[in-house]
Amino acid sequence: MGNINIGVIGYGYWGPNLVRNFMELPDAEVKMVSDFRSELLAKAQARYPTIQVTTNCQDIFNNPEIHAVAIATPVSSHFDLALAALQAGKHVMVEKPMAVSSEQGQRLIDEAERRQLILMVDHTFVYTGAVRKMRDLVVNKTIGDIYYYDSVRVNLGLFQHDVNVIWDLAVHDLSIMDYVLPSQPYAVSATGMSHVAGKVENLAYLTLFFEDNLMAHINVNWLAPVKVRRTMIGGSQRMIVYDDLEPSEKIKVYDKGITLNGNANSENMYQMSIGYRAGDMWAPYLEVTEALRAEGAHFVDCIRTGDRPITDGHAGLRVLRILEAATESMKQHGKLVKLNLAEVAA
Repeated sequence: MGNINIGVIGYGYWGPNLVRNFMELPDAEVKMVSDFRSELLAKAQARYPTIQVTTNCQDIFNNPEIHAVAIATPVSSHFDLALAALQAGKHVMVEKPMAVSSEQGQRLIDEAERRQLILMVDHTFVYTGAVRKMRDLVVNKTIGDIYYYDSVRVNLGLFQHDVNVIWDLAVHDLSIMDYVLPSQPYAVSATGMSHVAGKVENLAYLTLFFEDNLMAHINVNWLAPVKVRRTMIGGSQRMIVYDDLEPSEKIKVYDKGITLNGNANSENMYQMSIGYRAGDMWAPYLEVTEALRAEGAHFVDCIRTGDRPITDGHAGLRVLRILEAATESMKQHGKLVKLNLAEVAA
């Protein structure tokens, strides 16, 4: 097989990044870009004269030279476009979240598997050097048993018209957790609020519960005065601070924590003393390849080999089910909603 030819649907915010990274890969080429806004297509063609442009995405589905489709459109359109692409025999990479419901997500998985096509969800953070390093630290037990995952992901805007702040911002942390943490949550509680009449929630707090005394907390907000992208993972041996806005040392590992000393007295009563450990901090080396380039290369490689993508449809479906449960919980002012992610293939 020669170059993998790709069609990109949507050339607004994320589409130009997709086109640029696919065009820079040695074994891939963007053949066609679709968007209903002619002025955006003019920009694409001015920058990449070899690319064909169209206001009708059906032209991409009907083109026999195109092997794969990347979808960067509003969430409400993901399912219809991805399903049409799969039915046209194209491999699919769809922006997060993959659909607006777990039912739609499952239908896309079934369609891709029936046709033996690659279905990949654009969980971009999974392909960053920082998140991959966090996974290594967790898998290799460098930080010991995991106690908590705590994230703040806030900024001023950008208000979305078709999804609330959970589906816009928390989806990033849920995809990171799905990749990094050793287990899946069994329940979620969420609270949120809208401060614009008739609009979706613009701030929310999620708490996820896992087995083995592990919990996660996510704070997302479109009304914060500053942009914050900071995550802490606490372990029994060490702790991680991940600051995505840091220009160089995005990951810092702290040799800090508590030490438990248990002693049994003569009456067989168990007494526990807690000591505190404060050691060194170190910033590990991180891969500097742009995440979207690494992701695009992985997508192309999976098309060639038939391997299962790291962020395949099942990963996207697990995230969707948490988003749905969190939305249900938020409507009931934080009521605990049970999850069953075990039935979603790992």
